Order: sequence, then structure tokens, then C-alpha cells
Amino acid sequence: MNPLDRGEQRYKAPCWGGKPLSIMRVFHQSALLWVFLYFLVAPGCRTMDFYDRGLEQPAPTPELEPPRELSKVSLPSYRLEPPDVVQIEVPKMVPLPPYRLEVYDVLQVDVIGTLLDQPINGYYMVEAEGTINLGPAYGSVRVVGMTVAEARWAIEAHLRQILRAPEVSVQLVRASGLQPISGVYLVGPDGTINLRQYGAVYVAGLTITEAREAVRRHLSQFLDSPEVSLDVLAYNSKVYYVITEGPGEDDSVTRLPCTGNETILDAIAQVGGISQVSSKRIWIARPSPAGTGCEQVLPVDWNAITRGGNTATNYQIMPGDRIFIAHDDMIAFHSWIDKMVAPVERLFGFTGLGTSTVRSLQTMGRGYNRTRSGW
Repeated sequence: MNPLDRGEQRYKAPCWGGKPLSIMRVFHQSALLWVFLYFLVAPGCRTMDFYDRGLEQPAPTPELEPPRELSKVSLPSYRLEPPDVVQIEVPKMVPLPPYRLEVYDVLQVDVIGTLLDQPINGYYMVEAEGTINLGPAYGSVRVVGMTVAEARWAIEAHLRQILRAPEVSVQLVRASGLQPISGVYLVGPDGTINLRQYGAVYVAGLTITEAREAVRRHLSQFLDSPEVSLDVLAYNSKVYYVITEGPGEDDSVTRLPCTGNETILDAIAQVGGISQVSSKRIWIARPSPAGTGCEQVLPVDWNAITRGGNTATNYQIMPGDRIFIAHDDMIAFHSWIDKMVAPVERLFGFTGLGTSTVRSLQTMGRGYNRTRSGW
């Protein structure tokens, strides 16, 4: 009798499209489904065009070659930092109007309608009392603290007491209160240059053009349309280091300014060449940003540079580079042996010295007793 007719329960195989499937077929189809989903999600949830046979691949980035002797590069725009030294020139210094006259300023005064034998036409200095002396026939006029226009009115009002219709012209020739700006300035630790009575200007991190504009903009508070030229006199902030490893001793470090044109050969020449305790294993350790976890080390073939004139490893020096000269292994081993043996030699030396001292004392004692017994 058919079990189905007796109402017995029976396992039913899963169906696909109305057809029963075996367990193996279900497994294979599930695996294919998972593979399809993997390839759909792995590229970043992008649909794949299987009919596109020419999928574009990103072109590999060409490896940048470090600059060397015959293929040098220009360094980026120089940015000022302490302790650079700059030269500033301000050829024209016109005070910002309205300028108030001060003691020892020089005025040019021209007057029409004066006495024939006592003309007023020349340069007059503001005296310590704050007045200018126009001559014995006209006396003195107080002008300190006035503008040029106010000084002209004061002089004209004073001369009207003596002359009938004087016409006065006044010009400022020299302002004693304007301290010269042109000179040499040091970029201080705070990143500023001190322009004395004109205050300080922050220039750290600025290029030469930016620093010149910053100085010009600052002087515009005191001068009328100032013209400023600025140049670097001493490049002190951009340096590189030559480190000579000592054989079992401390390393020596030499700090040299970087002008943008030095190579490995120039750097070694600056320190007097390779020392007798150094090997010819040389490399450049170029600094990298903190946290990147990478080191840029450029090996140097010293023999190829010096004996063969090969420029492949005669790299151009960049600011901040560390040129490391390793020590000679044999000399380092010899120094290590000396360090290990020196304490033992010293100990034996003390022991031998103590033994010889005791023997000398014993011998001297016996000779002294024999001499006493002979008496």
C-alpha cells in the first residue's frame, strides 16, 4: 500500500521551478549564488559589465627619481624662518599726512614781498624751542606740532605784522622724526623682524615676495606709499647634516647650510672628506612626515662617484637631509676588543703593582734586620 495513502509523513525534497532538487544540487546552486554576490560586492557595490571586454585599468604611477648631479631641480620658493637674515631697503620715506612738525625738522620757506635786503628764501630748521628763525628783521615763528599747511599760515600771519602782502610757500625737506629703515634685520625666534620705532612684522613662513608685501603694508601706517625691497642676506634656516659614525664611540654631527645646489660630493668635501675610521658605506636618510611609517634611504656608491665620475648616486642635497657615513667594521671591532680588554689589563696592573709593592716592603724589612744585627 502506498504510504501516502496511509497519511504517513514523508520528507519532501526542495523544488526549483517545480522540480525536486537533490541536496548536492542545492549546495552547488547556493555556492554559485554566493560567488556571484561576492563578485558583485567586492568591487565596491558596482555592477560589472561582462560584455565590456576592455575594462580600463588605472595607469601605474611612474616612480619619481631623486635629483642628482646632472639632473638637479630648483627648490620651492624660499620661506623665511629664524634665524635668517634679510636686507631691507626703503629708498623713499614720505611721512603719512597730516605730518606734525617736530624738533630738528627742516623746512624750505620761500616768501614773495619781503624786504629787499633781507629775503626769505632757503632752508630753515625747527630749533629746540620749536621755532624757526626767519632773520633779524622778522624774528622767530613757533611751528612745532603743526602740519605744513598750519605752519605756512602761522608764518604768513606773523609776516603780515611786518610786511604788506607777503606770499608764503612752505615745504618739508627732511623729517627728523623718521628713523631710517634701510638695513640688515634678523628674523627673531618669534618669527618677526624688528623695525625699531615702526614696530615688528611677522615674516616666518612667508616667501620673499610675501614678506616684502607684509613689510610694505605695515609701513603704510607711517609712510605715504612706501616702496620696499627685501632680499635674503643669509640663508640660515635651511640646513642638512653630515653624521660620521664613530667606531665604538659617539657619532659626530656637522650642521651645514643648504643653498639648493649641493650634492653628496659637496657635502663630504665640506667636512674634509672621509675620516680614517670611516668606511665607504654612505647613504642619505631623507626625512618623511611623522606617522607615515616609511623611510626614504638613498644608498651612495662612493667609489663610482669619485673614481668613475658616475653621477647616478651623487644626489642633490635637500633641506633636512641626513648624510650618514658608517664606521669601518675592522676598526670598530678593534675598538670593541680594547674596551673589553682594558678593564682586565687595569685589574692585572693593579694586582701586579700591589704584589711588587708587598715584595719590596718584605725585602726592605729583611735588609733592615740584617743591618741591625751586624751592629
